[in-house]
Amino acid sequence: MHISEFDYELPKELIAQFPCDKRDESRMLVLNRCDKTILHKHFFNITDFLGENDIIVMNNTRVIPARLIGKKSTGAVIEVFLLKNTEKTLWEVLIRPSKRIKPQTIIEISEELSVKALEYLDNGKWLVELIYDGNIYEILDRIGNIPLPPYIERSLTDEQIKNLDYERYQTVYAQKPGSVAAPTAGLHFTEDIIEKLKKNGVQVCYVNLNVGLGTFRPVMVDNVLEHKMDTESFEVSEETAGIINEAKIQGKNIVAVGTTTVRTLESVYQKHGKIVATKDASDLFIYPGYKFGVVDKLITNFHLPKSTLLMLVSALAGKDFIFDAYKEAIKNKYRFYSYGDCMFIQ
Repeated sequence: MHISEFDYELPKELIAQFPCDKRDESRMLVLNRCDKTILHKHFFNITDFLGENDIIVMNNTRVIPARLIGKKSTGAVIEVFLLKNTEKTLWEVLIRPSKRIKPQTIIEISEELSVKALEYLDNGKWLVELIYDGNIYEILDRIGNIPLPPYIERSLTDEQIKNLDYERYQTVYAQKPGSVAAPTAGLHFTEDIIEKLKKNGVQVCYVNLNVGLGTFRPVMVDNVLEHKMDTESFEVSEETAGIINEAKIQGKNIVAVGTTTVRTLESVYQKHGKIVATKDASDLFIYPGYKFGVVDKLITNFHLPKSTLLMLVSALAGKDFIFDAYKEAIKNKYRFYSYGDCMFIQ
């Protein structure tokens, strides 16, 4: 497969810069894989499509304010983007501009936090030590910036917008901190929607995958099969494993909320042949031709051209059907990407 097969043109004005006023009022394109039909709905209509034969699985990771702005002793401004906590105070990060950094360089972020560069790794990543006293996540909440993707244009000096992003670039069910990007399909859910789904007989359970570089790193090779995913850590509880395995025995549908949930469930299935309680890491790359072992339906946002996420949804719904749906969304001026509208693939 050539990367050009997953390209499409998107008018810039369709890239959502802000979230919908109300989470559940985002538009939702409903794709029926059996009869290849497409419906135009809003996310609050999701309660019309799911019932007692469906199990919803959500990624309850919490986004950390991973974008840090600091200075070297020379006064040079340096950006440190936290990727993954590897051990105690050690983190994998991206540093910009990286050329200004050498091992043992100290970057002062604030009075509470400094970053010491230790070792260049690969693919633009550095291993660093965070120097601080107290709880790092509480410190990051005070001094860090929400790590919005580059296609969302922001001024870091606008406190009102920073507060908006702090609230809205986070799911209402986020719990365990560790992600550097939101599992954006979950941004459309409200507590009321979740309660209505439960009243419909839908069972809700959670996995945890810390969204990192593996989710958003662009594909840099022409041959899709040569792309290597970065690993992302995940956790599945005993409760969730039990719910999903029992649901599969009963013939119920597993509805994944977001591609990160898909990769978590399918990674466990690939390794164990069923869902088991585990802490592990995934570098699973899902593209057309992949045979799904767990996931039956998917709620997902619209993805960037040539991205691994676009390949994943193409694997589930069929590449031609997905691209027809994207054309329909563009024609009807749906809002794209992280703060945009969504699709329900059934």
